[in-house]
Amino acid sequence: MDIVVKGRKTEVPERFRKHVAEKLKLEKIQKLDGKVISLDVEVSKEPNPRQADRCDRVEITLRSRGPVIRAEASANDPYAALDLAAEKLDARLRKQHDKRNTRRGARRLTAAEVPDHVPGAATLNGNGHAVPDEQSDSVPTKKIGSLEVKGEGPLVVREKTHVASPMSLDQALYEMELVGHDFYLFVDSETKEPSVVYRRHAYDYGVIHLSTDPMVTQAQPPAAGGTLGG
Repeated sequence: MDIVVKGRKTEVPERFRKHVAEKLKLEKIQKLDGKVISLDVEVSKEPNPRQADRCDRVEITLRSRGPVIRAEASANDPYAALDLAAEKLDARLRKQHDKRNTRRGARRLTAAEVPDHVPGAATLNGNGHAVPDEQSDSVPTKKIGSLEVKGEGPLVVREKTHVASPMSLDQALYEMELVGHDFYLFVDSETKEPSVVYRRHAYDYGVIHLSTDPMVTQAQPPAAGGTLGG
């Protein structure tokens, strides 16, 4: 397996590619996950001069026969961002490795027990609210319509398409914690409908199930004009 390093709207020097190979040691990664298929590193740059302290962003995506593990970080240079992202990747790999080992002899955890047993699942303050990463504290936020946007740069919507196999609610919660997000979109194995699990206040989780109302679908008239977005 090779490490694929690519730049998004930026050039990636050969020196940095060599540093990635030295930082992300494949032998160490394969000890924690012996079913690794690919390891991609994407480097991007924020052109806004007001975000000079977070202008370089590194996203590491590890794909294996199990769930996808992703770690990303921003800093004032790509080497520092890589170091931060590599630390997050190592922590999530170890968490997955420990999870596999405990599955063999222990019972499965309920959603309410996940934060108590999974290291780094959530950091909460005295009011039960999630505490953001240290790096997010210095970035100003503003409201644009119903969206909350960080920083002073333009609003950019990233669109991704994923192929997903149906899974249980417990597995969706586990994979949400593994990628470090506050929500996770999945196909429920019982209802075969799209659903979303998300983190609420304190140690609670929520789940939203979507279903199609056949009466509304049949009564809906054909749309006039083109679709919005393009």
